[in-house]
Amino acid sequence: MKLPRWLTGRGHRPALPPDQAARLAAWQGQPAADLTLPFEQARYVVVDVESTGLDMRRDRLIAIGAVAVAHGRIRLADSFEIVLRQEAISDKDNILIHGIGGERQREGIEPAEALLRFLEYLGNSPLVAFHVAFDAIMIRRACQQYLGLDWRHPWLDLAYVMPALLPQYARKYRALDHWVGHFGIGNYARHNALADALATAQLLLTALPLARRQGQNHYRALQELERAQHWLDRNG
Repeated sequence: MKLPRWLTGRGHRPALPPDQAARLAAWQGQPAADLTLPFEQARYVVVDVESTGLDMRRDRLIAIGAVAVAHGRIRLADSFEIVLRQEAISDKDNILIHGIGGERQREGIEPAEALLRFLEYLGNSPLVAFHVAFDAIMIRRACQQYLGLDWRHPWLDLAYVMPALLPQYARKYRALDHWVGHFGIGNYARHNALADALATAQLLLTALPLARRQGQNHYRALQELERAQHWLDRNG
């Protein structure tokens, strides 16, 4: 995913306590994931975020929800949810969307610690989301601000993979709700980060057998499929 220019500059580097600095260094020292592992041998982390709004330059990350798809199955025991402590709570209309009230925002986990916990949960597993840009930029901005980390990680965007696999629906289905509705996937709490991540993980499971039928059996092949669909959307 190509990042906007305003996000690529180096900002202020916070001074982390020694224990957090050591944890960050340990995460950075991991080997890169093998993106050519077959689906049945890989672990993917499906992620969704909630924020104070939709302005990627100014709004703040409130929550991260994630669930692992490992060896071709959703692992509910291997899931993650965290709320970052907010110095100023978001407005009432925003709270009505994600349901994270003022008290929960004020009592959330200190942002640097929350982000470190997410990175440790993630490990080197590649990421999956629906409409990746927002999730990736919000997490990356927070990592820059609170960890001084220029965070870059493999991402896969199901918003492009699904129409590439099922081109007959490419013009009809644009939103996550369209695709999960088509496959009868439920969502117990729309606009809850973990619930949306779980629905997206179920959508990923519908994509994997479709990809195998087309001869794609690993993450990198799906990334190539995503890039091809990007090109079609730009030039179609």
